[in-house]
Amino acid sequence: MSGLAPLSDADWPGEIADMLPGFAGRLDIYRVMAHHPALLRAWSDLRQHVVVDTSLGAERSEVVILRTGYRHGSDYEWGHHVSRARRLGMAEARIASIKGPLEAMTPEDATLAGAVDALLSQSRLSPAQQAGVEALVGRDGMFDLMATVGFYTVLAFIANSSGLTLDANIRAELEKTPAP
Repeated sequence: MSGLAPLSDADWPGEIADMLPGFAGRLDIYRVMAHHPALLRAWSDLRQHVVVDTSLGAERSEVVILRTGYRHGSDYEWGHHVSRARRLGMAEARIASIKGPLEAMTPEDATLAGAVDALLSQSRLSPAQQAGVEALVGRDGMFDLMATVGFYTVLAFIANSSGLTLDANIRAELEKTPAP
């Protein structure tokens, strides 16, 4: 791991001490981000919207996050979100399909994953993709999809640059039941 190791409780910055018992202290990715306390503080409101209050809904959001993590080669994001997708009741075959070609996915998942692919390869959705995404999740959902891709792209950059490995509980879960 690089010099961007997750901060321990003892090394946690005082200016964000109030964040340690919440989301920021629960995952190593945020413990790495705590090296920049102002960024982590600013990140909190966006995280609340993208992770908790998204208009995509939990399963659609996971499709977008999994495809984003996969496309960035982020084992950290992929593993954590396989765990989350399983907790939501998503089937193993569905989760596995998110790594593959769009043609192997359900039409809904292909619309979402295709939008992720377009954003990551072309930095835009075509008018046809916009129409398809809006038909599926509405205008707010289209914006939430774009925000989710951007949010998890930043997290993938941090996880990949820091050499972050899976949090211990996720690692144990995936050792018992490997990710597809």
